Amino acid sequence: MARRTHVRVPLGRRLPPLGDNFVSVEALGGLGLLGTTIVALVWANVAGGNSYADVWHTELTLGLRGLSITEDLRHWVNDGLMTIFFFVVGLEIKRELIEGDLRDPKTAALPALAALGGMVVPAAFFLALNPSAPESDGWGIPVATDIAFAVAVLSLLGSLVPSGLKLFLLTLAIVDDIGAILVIAVFYSDGLSSRWLGGAVATLLAFFLLQRIGIRHPLAYVLPAIVLWVCTLESGVHATIAGVMLGLLAPNQEWRGQPVIGRLEHVLHPWTSFLVVPLFALANAGVALGADSIADAATSRVTLGVVLGLVVGKTLGIGAAVATAVRFGLGKLPDGVGGLHVVGAAAVAGIGFTVSLFIAGLSFGGGARLTDAKVGILAGSLISGIAGALVLLWAGRRSLRR
Repeated sequence: MARRTHVRVPLGRRLPPLGDNFVSVEALGGLGLLGTTIVALVWANVAGGNSYADVWHTELTLGLRGLSITEDLRHWVNDGLMTIFFFVVGLEIKRELIEGDLRDPKTAALPALAALGGMVVPAAFFLALNPSAPESDGWGIPVATDIAFAVAVLSLLGSLVPSGLKLFLLTLAIVDDIGAILVIAVFYSDGLSSRWLGGAVATLLAFFLLQRIGIRHPLAYVLPAIVLWVCTLESGVHATIAGVMLGLLAPNQEWRGQPVIGRLEHVLHPWTSFLVVPLFALANAGVALGADSIADAATSRVTLGVVLGLVVGKTLGIGAAVATAVRFGLGKLPDGVGGLHVVGAAAVAGIGFTVSLFIAGLSFGGGARLTDAKVGILAGSLISGIAGALVLLWAGRRSLRR
């Protein structure tokens, strides 16, 4: 992944094994995400009554009379604030395509194939256990990798992890983000409205026109961005896809002497990592873990499908894809990276927290299946993180003894 000196801040120097501002923010964001997840679980299980559910089901209306949208607080977080998160994801994808590892097909081939294997095999594991609807709707839950938690694990291991493996896992996670976005857009959108889709397309054309006539000030794009979000929300396509499209459409130009993409990412990335994503976890990770719910989840095929998909499917899928690609000359492992490192990184990629929770909500909406899916995500991500860290720790110590 290319270094970005134009967005370097002191955070990058506080985590020397990673160094780059993007991954440093992700690492610290992963710790914040862990903290809010714990708070959500404590809140849902310790607070009396239905305090957790009541707060997030509180309705909020935004807009003017006749032009307003009413949603509960959880939906405002999931459909509104998470659009900003996906906007930053879109910016990161575009920057990687322009100047990062995804620019070079040979360099990107191995992590891209690994990401593909790490999506297909977990989905297959889930569908093998849940072949029929409505349970089968959750097949997309175990395909995701949470880049914040993955980077946090690598940062804790420090110099025991080869730098080439860090870049490999980051590129894999970015390609995985692309795949997850496509899954959401194609398979988790329904009831499409041609009128609102037409409005979204017209707004995208307006973005192109503004860029063509040379308007670069970011404030000029705020109103069209809001219009695009509303059109996407009402069209039946999930509203967060608007954020991805806006990120991919960001101009590859300079404004006031700084690259637009780098500047936007530099400003917004800390907000999404330290506010948006933790709020999302707070709104969605609260699961009542009583004896009955744990017993139900333990026997649920949805829970088992998610856990096996994240823990076993990710490791097998990524490991097999890497082995096949290297065997047939389709890619080359980075210097200093061995098979044990790949296994550890594949296990860490099984931390599918944020986007997995997001897709779980799209899959099941609510009820027992959603609870089972959330328990599976929490359990599978925890097991994957611990297993991956132990394997990488073992691999790192073996390398030091040589």
